[in-house]
Amino acid sequence: MTISNIKTSVSIEKPLFEQAEKLAERMQVSRSRLYSMALEMFIEKCESQQILQQLNQLYEENPPDAEEERLLEAMRGQQRRLVEGEW
Repeated sequence: MTISNIKTSVSIEKPLFEQAEKLAERMQVSRSRLYSMALEMFIEKCESQQILQQLNQLYEENPPDAEEERLLEAMRGQQRRLVEGEW
Protein backbone atom coordinates (compact mmCIF):
# COMPACT_ATOMS: atom_id res chain seq x y z
CA MET A 1 0.00 0.00 0.00
CA THR A 2 1.41 3.36 -1.02
CA ILE A 3 0.78 6.41 1.13
CA SER A 4 0.30 9.56 -0.89
CA ASN A 5 1.74 12.88 0.23
CA ILE A 6 -0.15 16.14 0.27
CA LYS A 7 1.57 19.48 -0.12
CA THR A 8 0.52 22.14 2.32
CA SER A 9 1.63 25.59 3.29
CA VAL A 10 1.83 26.91 6.82
CA SER A 11 3.03 30.16 8.32
CA ILE A 12 5.28 30.04 11.36
CA GLU A 13 7.34 32.62 13.18
CA LYS A 14 10.86 33.09 11.88
CA PRO A 15 12.66 32.02 15.12
CA LEU A 16 10.69 28.76 15.16
CA PHE A 17 11.49 28.18 11.49
CA GLU A 18 15.19 28.75 12.14
CA GLN A 19 15.16 26.32 15.06
CA ALA A 20 13.43 23.73 12.89
CA GLU A 21 15.99 24.21 10.13
CA LYS A 22 18.86 23.62 12.56
CA LEU A 23 17.18 20.58 14.06
CA ALA A 24 16.43 19.05 10.66
CA GLU A 25 20.06 19.53 9.68
CA ARG A 26 21.30 17.94 12.93
CA MET A 27 18.91 15.02 12.51
CA GLN A 28 19.78 14.75 8.81
CA VAL A 29 16.12 14.77 7.75
CA SER A 30 14.24 17.01 5.40
CA ARG A 31 12.19 19.89 6.71
CA SER A 32 9.05 18.08 5.53
CA ARG A 33 10.06 14.94 7.42
CA LEU A 34 10.78 16.95 10.58
CA TYR A 35 7.36 18.65 10.42
CA SER A 36 5.66 15.30 9.79
CA MET A 37 7.44 13.76 12.78
CA ALA A 38 6.49 16.68 15.01
CA LEU A 39 2.85 16.51 13.93
CA GLU A 40 2.74 12.74 14.47
CA MET A 41 4.12 13.19 18.00
CA PHE A 42 1.63 15.98 18.76
CA ILE A 43 -1.31 13.89 17.54
CA GLU A 44 -0.13 10.90 19.63
CA LYS A 45 0.16 13.13 22.70
CA CYS A 46 -3.33 14.56 22.20
CA GLU A 47 -4.82 11.09 21.72
CA SER A 48 -3.04 9.82 24.84
CA GLN A 49 -4.38 12.75 26.85
CA GLN A 50 -7.89 12.04 25.60
CA ILE A 51 -7.60 8.38 26.63
CA LEU A 52 -6.28 9.42 30.05
CA GLN A 53 -9.21 11.81 30.53
CA GLN A 54 -11.66 9.04 29.62
CA LEU A 55 -10.00 6.63 32.05
CA ASN A 56 -10.01 9.23 34.83
CA GLN A 57 -13.70 9.87 34.24
CA LEU A 58 -14.41 6.15 34.31
CA TYR A 59 -12.54 5.75 37.61
CA GLU A 60 -14.38 8.75 39.09
CA GLU A 61 -17.71 7.19 38.16
CA ASN A 62 -16.68 3.73 39.44
CA PRO A 63 -14.40 4.13 42.48
CA PRO A 64 -12.52 1.03 43.69
CA ASP A 65 -14.07 -1.12 46.41
CA ALA A 66 -12.22 -2.05 49.61
CA GLU A 67 -10.43 -5.06 48.10
CA GLU A 68 -9.31 -3.05 45.06
CA GLU A 69 -8.07 -0.26 47.36
CA ARG A 70 -6.00 -2.78 49.31
CA LEU A 71 -4.46 -4.13 46.10
CA LEU A 72 -3.77 -0.60 44.80
CA GLU A 73 -2.00 0.35 48.03
CA ALA A 74 0.13 -2.81 47.86
CA MET A 75 1.04 -2.01 44.24
CA ARG A 76 1.95 1.58 45.16
CA GLY A 77 4.26 0.31 47.89
CA GLN A 78 5.92 -2.13 45.53
CA GLN A 79 6.36 0.59 42.92
CA ARG A 80 7.94 2.91 45.51
CA ARG A 81 10.40 0.20 46.49
CA LEU A 82 11.30 -0.44 42.84
CA VAL A 83 11.79 3.24 42.13
CA GLU A 84 13.89 3.67 45.25
CA GLY A 85 15.98 0.64 44.30
CA GLU A 86 14.82 -1.73 47.03
CA TRP A 87 14.22 -4.84 44.97
